[in-house]
This record gives sequence, C-alpha cells and structure tokens, in this order.
Amino acid sequence: MSRGFVKEDDAQTPPIIPPRAALPPGTPNYVTPTGLAQLRAELATLEAERAQAEANRDNDTDRTHRLSLYNGRLALLTARLASAKVVDPEGQPPKEVRFGATVRLRTVSGGKVGLERQFTIVGVDEADIALGKVAFVAPIARAVQGAKLGETVTLRLGPQPEEVAIIAIRYDGAGSGQAGRSR
Repeated sequence: MSRGFVKEDDAQTPPIIPPRAALPPGTPNYVTPTGLAQLRAELATLEAERAQAEANRDNDTDRTHRLSLYNGRLALLTARLASAKVVDPEGQPPKEVRFGATVRLRTVSGGKVGLERQFTIVGVDEADIALGKVAFVAPIARAVQGAKLGETVTLRLGPQPEEVAIIAIRYDGAGSGQAGRSR
C-alpha cells in the first residue's frame, strides 16, 4: 500500500500545551497564601492525572500524547511554583491599597457617578473576574495600588478617564472567605 493512504502517526504531532496566565517579563510572581495553596492543589491533581495516564495502556499513541501534554503542563506549573513569592495580605499597610487588598471604589466623575465596584488584588494564577479577583498586573489594579483610603485616582480603562474614590480597603486573606480586618 502506498504511504499516501496511511494516516501519519498522531504521536509525531506535538501536543499544544496551554500557557499559564501571562506574567510580564521581569515581574515577580506574587501570590497570596490562598493562591499558593491553589497552585499546590493543582500540582497534586495534575500529578495524579499523569499517574493515571501512565497506568492506562489501552492505546499507546493516545497515552504518549496525553503524557506529553501532562509533562508540559507540569513543567509550566512547577516553574510557576518555583518563582512564587508569597505576600501575606495581613502584613500589608492597613490604609493603603497593596497586593492582597480588597478594594471598594466609588465613581466620582466621568463614567457613572456613584457606581461602586469591589475587587481583590491577587496573583496572576489566582485571578478570576467572576469571583472579583483581579491580577496585580491588570490595569485597574495598577491604577489603585499605592492609593490611600479616601484618595481619588484616575482610571483609564476605556475611552474616557474616570475618577474614583477609594472608599474601603480590607485585608482578609485575599478573598479566601476568612474573617478579615476592615479598615
């Protein structure tokens, strides 16, 4: 039979490894204690899934592909864990927006005056907009970091700048559900 009619071996196609959340070059990989625990739990899960894939000998081609994918994901995760710098939100200045802060803002000009929004500043791997967790490298987080309680800052997130007041700052384990101290 001619090689033109034979399907090429899928094992020769390298798997596409999904990248981790972006961290700008030269930027430290800050994580909250909760974020570090989540990374470690992810590592344990991936290692267990990899072990399961190793044990499954049903289809060697599929197995090899899956193991390559797990190995790639584990390499990326291990590198991220190795570069993690834990910042305990409880040690941050109480009246200043820093990493780990849960911040409440109120729009005072531009945009919708009176609109309030709240989010927690976390590491890039812990960020989840649906849960109100924003990566410290996100534009909104960078705009408010260093601001003090009661201060007004300018957000440039859309076509029009927006002035917002910092109306509350809280550090409580970066939104981990722990009872926290309010400022």
